[in-house]
Amino acid sequence: MSAQQLSDLIRFARHNSPFYRDLYGSLPPHADRLTDLPVVDQEAFWAANTLHDSRVLTGPLSEATVYKTGGTTGSPKFSVYTRDEWRTFVTAFGQGLVDTGLRPGHRVADLFYAGELYASFLFVLDSLSHAPVDNVRLPIGGGAPLESTIPTLRDLAAQVLAGTPTTLCRLAEQVVASGVRLDSVELLLFGGEALFDDQRRLLAAAFPRAEARSVGYASVDAGLLGRPVPGPDARVHRAFTPYSVVEILDDSTDEPVTEPGRPGRVVVTSLFRRLMPIIRYPAGDRAEWTGTGPGHFRILGRAEEGVRVGPVSLYTQDAQDAVAAADSAGQVVGMQLVVRRWEGRDGLVLRLATAPGGERDTDRRETLARAVVAELETVRPLYPDSVRAGFVHPLSVEWVRHRDLAVNPRSGKLVRVLDERPTA
Repeated sequence: MSAQQLSDLIRFARHNSPFYRDLYGSLPPHADRLTDLPVVDQEAFWAANTLHDSRVLTGPLSEATVYKTGGTTGSPKFSVYTRDEWRTFVTAFGQGLVDTGLRPGHRVADLFYAGELYASFLFVLDSLSHAPVDNVRLPIGGGAPLESTIPTLRDLAAQVLAGTPTTLCRLAEQVVASGVRLDSVELLLFGGEALFDDQRRLLAAAFPRAEARSVGYASVDAGLLGRPVPGPDARVHRAFTPYSVVEILDDSTDEPVTEPGRPGRVVVTSLFRRLMPIIRYPAGDRAEWTGTGPGHFRILGRAEEGVRVGPVSLYTQDAQDAVAAADSAGQVVGMQLVVRRWEGRDGLVLRLATAPGGERDTDRRETLARAVVAELETVRPLYPDSVRAGFVHPLSVEWVRHRDLAVNPRSGKLVRVLDERPTA
């Protein structure tokens, strides 16, 4: 299936999908511009897109592959692709792989997660199969034991490792700890999560000859979002024209942002999906136009990735920035926010993973812990104010190894925020 004209897609969805018919019910019959249309409300979308008797689908579920997705709401939902839509999806994404540095003959280990209706492993493997350059595919998977993965990578002389940052970091930690050399690795392709500077240090220690780059920006619910842009900033991507349209909308007004450097939320329209139309669908991320090329944008992180501790709202980026400011020696290689409740009050624990060998230097860790807490309290002064008022417990730091950080068992992605408060 080729990418279709926007006006045709709007008419088709309006005529065949009860959800879009209701959503566009008050619009003129010939509304055919994105700015004529409302942005999809995610809660309403997923409430309508049930597995049985979906009001979003434009036809019966008789020929498709069903994938499970957390969407941007956290709880798994189901996303469907016909065989033609999937072929278009992986072919377009595969074309973008050449911008990551994929070269003819590269041996690529697919370390994404498979099974349980999860798409990433199959998606990357199929995209490599449809890439415009020859490559050798090694379908290892993210769930394989590191004890067998490392010898496989060594014996098959893998040159490219593709996986989530969490999977790549766990592998890197084991490589450093075991003293194994994987000198053939020259490219690390990450996806599904942001890659932070602390993680880059761990990857560099394990794979000193390798460069870390984005594999591309996509999700099983939103579809194609961004093709990698070669350069020093792995967060910069460009839309997969003519297969999708990416908009950046003002956080308050939902008006399209056009000027570079002004952040907003990412909204995508997929021009090749007809069974489950995606029209002005929030991707769950924030971004800004860079002004460096047509359609170039920089991903700034998740739109709503944070937690409320008592009266205080904290975002993972706040904590990440505090660690980066305090950790000049590069001791931290991973971070997780843990919220607990005891003695009638909430408390926040910063779970920090130390670099291999760093656990022996207790004095330095204690000094760093104090510095990180001080930085975060400077950025979020309401937290220490709330401690003094008796609303919350003081911030604390818990040191662990990278392998101890909690991950989603299905996707292998790091769980940035763990809420361990008891619920009724």
